[in-house]
Amino acid sequence: MSLRLGDIAPDFTAQTTQGTINFHEWIGDSWALLFSHPADFTPVCTTELGKTALLKGEFEKKNVKVIAVSVDDLDSHNRWIPDIEEVNNVKFNFPIIADEGRKVAELYDMIHPNASEKATVRSVFIIGPDKKVNLTLTYPASTGRNFQEILRVIDSLQLTANYSVATPADWKNGEDVIITPAVSNEQADQKFPKGYKSIKPYLRVTPQPNL
Repeated sequence: MSLRLGDIAPDFTAQTTQGTINFHEWIGDSWALLFSHPADFTPVCTTELGKTALLKGEFEKKNVKVIAVSVDDLDSHNRWIPDIEEVNNVKFNFPIIADEGRKVAELYDMIHPNASEKATVRSVFIIGPDKKVNLTLTYPASTGRNFQEILRVIDSLQLTANYSVATPADWKNGEDVIITPAVSNEQADQKFPKGYKSIKPYLRVTPQPNL
């Protein structure tokens, strides 16, 4: 059965390019981005892991640890890293899990037989400090991920985890947000001192409350 939003992310111990980790201990009090790639030495993955390395500072500002996984072994990962660094002009700076036994891939349902019987699809999991799955995305092997969208979603997840709001379509950090329907108008007056505008009885917008 595939993981659902709100499920506890499966824990595991694995070898990575930065040593052995226990996943839940590695996350600690941070958020985590776990993402898979179909195979080492593949063109799209080389650009994706390079982009992640370039954006690591942005993830750190949001208290997010990043980690990649594929079913290749540790030696393969280590031989591939210089290519990633050269192609993307970056120093590689986050761990890749060696999952040749497919333990992690199977725990997280990253093997899709319709795509391949052995290669992981491009899965994305955003996991909160409570170790619960907050978001899942699955891309086909032919389509590289949009990491700006992943950063945008993290902004939304972290905001909505702490305030009684939701984010509208195409929302970006700093823009107005939606007050959730469970909040009455009387409660909204107290919770949102910046005020709000009622567009419909069920649609009320307010300035982003954490700014």
